[in-house]
Amino acid sequence: MFVGVSVPRLDLPDKVAGHPRFIHDLRLPNMLHGRILRPPSPAARLKTLTPLPPDIHVVRDGSFLGVLAETEPEADQALTRLRKSATWTESNTLPDEHDLHTYLRAGPHETINVHTPTGEKPQGTQHTATYSRPFIAHASIAPSCAAARWNPDGTLEIWSHTQGVHPLRKALAQILGHDAIEVRHAEGAGCYGHNAADDAALDAALLAREAQGRPVLVRWSREDELTWSPFGSAMSADITAAVNEAGLIQSWQYDVWSQGHTSRPGYADGTPGLLAGTHLEAPWTYPPATDPPMGSGLGMARNAIPLYEIPHLQITGHRLLKTPIRSSALRSLGAFMNVFAIESFMDELAEQADQDPLAYRLAHLTDPRAQEVLRRATTTANWGRPGLGLGFARYKNTGAYCAAVAELEADHDIRVTHLTIAVDVGQIINPDGVRNQIEGGATQATSWTLKERVRFNHQKITSTTWETYPILPFTETPEITVELVEHPGTPSVGAGEAAQGPVAAAIANALTATLGIRLRDLPLTRDAVINAIA
Repeated sequence: MFVGVSVPRLDLPDKVAGHPRFIHDLRLPNMLHGRILRPPSPAARLKTLTPLPPDIHVVRDGSFLGVLAETEPEADQALTRLRKSATWTESNTLPDEHDLHTYLRAGPHETINVHTPTGEKPQGTQHTATYSRPFIAHASIAPSCAAARWNPDGTLEIWSHTQGVHPLRKALAQILGHDAIEVRHAEGAGCYGHNAADDAALDAALLAREAQGRPVLVRWSREDELTWSPFGSAMSADITAAVNEAGLIQSWQYDVWSQGHTSRPGYADGTPGLLAGTHLEAPWTYPPATDPPMGSGLGMARNAIPLYEIPHLQITGHRLLKTPIRSSALRSLGAFMNVFAIESFMDELAEQADQDPLAYRLAHLTDPRAQEVLRRATTTANWGRPGLGLGFARYKNTGAYCAAVAELEADHDIRVTHLTIAVDVGQIINPDGVRNQIEGGATQATSWTLKERVRFNHQKITSTTWETYPILPFTETPEITVELVEHPGTPSVGAGEAAQGPVAAAIANALTATLGIRLRDLPLTRDAVINAIA
């Protein structure tokens, strides 16, 4: 009886009023507070530790360091003193931030044949372009947090905002050598895939082991969150297409290079994957991030196959196997970059053919639902006005159809003023819920496209604050119009990741339509525009 009806969310009143709801608000009887001293860089190892006064409760296991205290301020103060007492050995292991194309393509690689063409390759006029995105952080508004308690009967209780309680439990059991573990889910303040929630759970368990049965709440710092959480991998892609005299695509070759997109607990045939495990006296060594299989939508090659009708398609992925920067699942995995690249290139091909970008896409589509979302988005946005950009995809090529039209200003800086998005998720269960997901995804995609980039030197991550890792502020959030294209009786599919790629492409194409320049490397910043013009 509620299918197709917007149902009010039960969680919003507490969140709007600021009532305790998140794991960070958890207060257990007789609870201690914990903090972790992370190494200063990924390859650092603890060299010396000057003894601290006995009133500071230090927990150490190899290069894993933490403190316990009665209150949060006392824990922060103890952490400051602990940091001053530790010295580390460090080495340069990170790539050149300004040449990620070379880093990603240097290898060694696992080559994945995503789509192999059949028949002879058609002839035509060739066009080629290269696109990229940097490493991207989860950048949740609240940092990761967890609580743990070792009980007198030997059981371990964990409170975590993990996305997988069972894989986390198994990973904890592997590292701790202890099976009597219960993981309880608690709500976190933002999670877009595999962030540091699981890592914080192991931190809490290690500190609580020294707390004599008292529960321990561990909260990460903003710096920890922006430097030690798994990132969405940087990516680089080449596209070569051959077109006939009418401008229609006859062949398409797509190669994408990337680190893997999943290192969740249990990846790579059962690897625990928890951060603190690599810092213990007997450290764990983890393999590079892997990718989900074809049946789960792939990782770096997610949405690498264009939905357009192209006679000759060759799609190849190249997963980097030497990865000093930690990567894992971030909202839409490789689809964000792949759709950005494909849809930017479609606009470039349309320009070469002297055709309207909408008409050019429709000429390569036979799927009526794909055509419908394109027409709905462009009609609503009054397509044909100058300065508009278009992006389209079907998530995983099996999920939601989404078309986005972007409108922006580009005077002193780039600001997206309006997004018009049409989405087809099949049978709509909760219309308001679908709009919320699309609006949230579009806002985050705008931030990724215009602002976000993990910064680092050869030794460590340097984007450690909101100043050095800026995200889209409320003052720059675009107005968003969402059109729901309804198909009652068809299977319902997810809406949460449908908008990421189309929005990025729409913004890039709107920038070209506005300024007449083409940027192929994300993010699309003011400096990048100035360099392109120069």
